[in-house]
This record gives sequence, C-alpha cells and structure tokens, in this order.
Amino acid sequence: MPHRRLVHLALILLSTALVACGSTQQTPPGSASGAKKFRIGMSQANNAEPWRTAMNAQIAAAAAQHPEIDITFTDAKQNNAQQVTDVEQFISSGVDLLIISPNEATPLTNVVAKAYDKGIPVIVLDRKVNGDKYTLWIGADNKLIGRKAGEYVATWCKEQKHAPCSVIELRGLEGSTPALERGDGFREGIAANPDVKIIASQNADWVYDKAVPLAEAMLKANVAVDVIYGHNDPMGEAAITAAKNITRDLSKTLVLGIDALPTPDGGIQSVLTNRINVTYVYPTGGTQAIEWAVKILETKATPPKEIVLETEEVTNANAAAIYQKYGGK
Repeated sequence: MPHRRLVHLALILLSTALVACGSTQQTPPGSASGAKKFRIGMSQANNAEPWRTAMNAQIAAAAAQHPEIDITFTDAKQNNAQQVTDVEQFISSGVDLLIISPNEATPLTNVVAKAYDKGIPVIVLDRKVNGDKYTLWIGADNKLIGRKAGEYVATWCKEQKHAPCSVIELRGLEGSTPALERGDGFREGIAANPDVKIIASQNADWVYDKAVPLAEAMLKANVAVDVIYGHNDPMGEAAITAAKNITRDLSKTLVLGIDALPTPDGGIQSVLTNRINVTYVYPTGGTQAIEWAVKILETKATPPKEIVLETEEVTNANAAAIYQKYGGK
C-alpha cells in the first residue's frame, strides 16, 4: 500500500476514535451512563448563629438524598457587600438554582433580581428581599411570633401585678426583616396591657457575643427590669450571662427568646433547664427549600410565591414533648 494511502487511513481512524471519545463524554442527560447534575448555590448571611448552622445542616442533609444535586455554600459573615459578591459569582458560574438567606433586605434586592431576570430560579429563605423578583420565599411569620411573645408578656405582667412592667429588648440586625417584624409584632402584642413599657432596646445583630455587653449596659442602667425579650435564643442566653457578670438576680425576671432549636445547646433545652422561660419554634425551611428545588429543577414545577412555616410556643410545660417532636437527642 503506498505511503500516502497509509497516512490517509491513519487519519481517518484517528478522527473516528476522537469522535467516539467525544460522544462518550457528552452522554445525554438521564442515560444509563450519566444522569443530569444540577448545581445549586446557597448564599448564607452568616454562619455565626447556631440557627443558621442548623439551616445549612438541614439543607445539606436534604441535598444528600439527591445524588443529582451538587450544592455549594458561601458565608457572607453579615457583610452585605460580600453576599452580593457571593451571589454574583454564583450567577457568573452558571448555577441552575440559587438559595439565599439575605443579610438585609434592601442591599440584596438588586442582585437577587439580577439572578431571577437571568432565568435562575431563586428560593429566598427566612429574611426577605424587596419586590417580587424571586421564585419562592420560605419562612415563618415573624410578626405573628413577635405578637405571640408580646401577648404572653402582657398576660404575665398582669398576673404578676407588675405596674409598670419594664421590658428590655435585644433586637436582631437592623435592616433585616425578622428584626423589624419581631419588634413590630411584639409591640402589637403588649398593647393589650398599657402597663408594659419597653425601657431599653438595642440591636445585637443576633449574635451572643455582641449581646452580652449590651445586656450588661442595659441592666446596669435600669434597676427594675421585669422582662427581657431577645429576638433569638442566643441573645436571651446572653442576657442571662450578662446578669451573672454583674451579679444581678433574674429569678423573678421573665426571659423570652425565639428559634427553639432541638439541640443540646438550643432554646428548647434552655427552657427545660429553666434558663429561658419561653421561646418560639422558628423552622429554618432548609428541608423544604431542597424539596422545592428538586421539583423546580427536575419537573419544572411552579411553586407558590411563598410558604409560611408554622410556629409553636415552648414553655416548661410542653418543652420535653416539643424537643422530642423535632428530633432532639
């Protein structure tokens, strides 16, 4: 066989092999040798709060049940600019779906809208953004929770015959929707008892370490404090620590929190050990987010615009049962 024909035949065989290799790498989605993988970006506001750590854990556990899901987490560390950057990177990397728990509403609204406008489904967890450019919001009714806490305080103050009944409030991050709603709802709830007065209020940004010195300062400045309202359980615990630091007796003071995590160091255990008196279940929505993400990605399901998760009031009378109900160990 002439040399030129041998070279030509070799080139044909090489081209055939390359095409075969290429077709192997481009297996159609759902075929026996390779299923479609979906990339999800999870933008967390911060990992410093135990409740957010629980949210991430629930998302990861739910995603692990779906081998077709590949999820990446980021931590904005309560920095709005960092969270915008995190979401921008998810957009540019071409994620199939975005889950975000915004640090604050207004600073994150535009970048969430950008993802949504590019056709990326967006599931917003817990804290909201402004407008309606997102696919689904999942969270509890923070105003309702705040109102329930306020109503409990109004009744307790009346029963204890405190008139006036002095309240100090440790609020969440200014500009975050739960902080605004838990504060507004609480004020609606205490309105039933005009003797209840909020005498001091500070933003501790949901963080235990920041709440301790703020609670110390408020307790030192106010000799008579009947109620401590923490917008989450860690801030309620911080007030207890602050009282110990300044040798302040809180045995006759009502302490309320929100979250009620069913963990050894969570709010339900705080109630069981008579530290926090009352807390409210605040579900993370992590499991529901993955359930809906799978429906959206795999079946093109159209979700409702919002899913409101239920809460429960936790007192010493029902704390053990609720701890068991939510899988506490």
